Amino acid sequence: MSANDVLQGPVLETRGLTKQFRGFIAVDDVNLQVQEGHIHALIGPNGAGKTTVFNLLTKFLPPTRGEILYRGNSITSKKSNQIAQLGLVRSFQISAVFAHMTALENVRVALQRKLGTSFHFWKSEKSLDHLNERALELLEEVGLREYADTLTVEMPYGRKRALELATTLALDPTLMLLDEPTQGMGAEDVDRIVALIKRVSQGRTVLMVEHNLSVVSRLCDRITVLARGAVLAEGDYQSVSSNPLVREAYMGSDAAEEEGAAV
Repeated sequence: MSANDVLQGPVLETRGLTKQFRGFIAVDDVNLQVQEGHIHALIGPNGAGKTTVFNLLTKFLPPTRGEILYRGNSITSKKSNQIAQLGLVRSFQISAVFAHMTALENVRVALQRKLGTSFHFWKSEKSLDHLNERALELLEEVGLREYADTLTVEMPYGRKRALELATTLALDPTLMLLDEPTQGMGAEDVDRIVALIKRVSQGRTVLMVEHNLSVVSRLCDRITVLARGAVLAEGDYQSVSSNPLVREAYMGSDAAEEEGAAV
């Protein structure tokens, strides 16, 4: 952590974040600090509470108790659209794009949302042409310029996930929350998405849930390990991967087997 990180404080922080479902504690007193400009990963075996933490941070679930702060200000009671306006934007585990629209049209819809004109159905499609230049720039940024006029349903899976990143970038995020960005991909697509995340994270902060530990080792500045809803360990990849408690938590899990028990 640099001196600037200490002076600035975390861009995103949770204090005692807890979520209970009818007595079951899914997230247990989680204290998380995400530093400005970092790529920070949430990892853990299946059922560790990673996606529930994401749902709490993006206000799809209310916390049972605890506090969420963004740039030092509490956002605990804000709604999902309000935190998106602050710059916290989430991409979903399952590709969240319109299958029967072109790549260009998908990005243009996201740009409309940013402008607050998403529901102006009575306007001619021509009225959106002024967004084309920026949409094409975003497609270029994620390596999809050649797919601009391609229907999303006809695009390879890895390219669809890249398109989802383009629609996320269209909302001008300062903090991107990526939920399993490489899930279901072959090695070639994984490498492409890793390179893409590195590129688009310049000047931004990223918090990601990711099962692929090779991806985590290549991308992330800091890692928080969850187990049974609680923080088990935190640090850089080397310190986390050598932690015996982390190894034990992963023992027998799919992630540990896939990575050869790398953590």
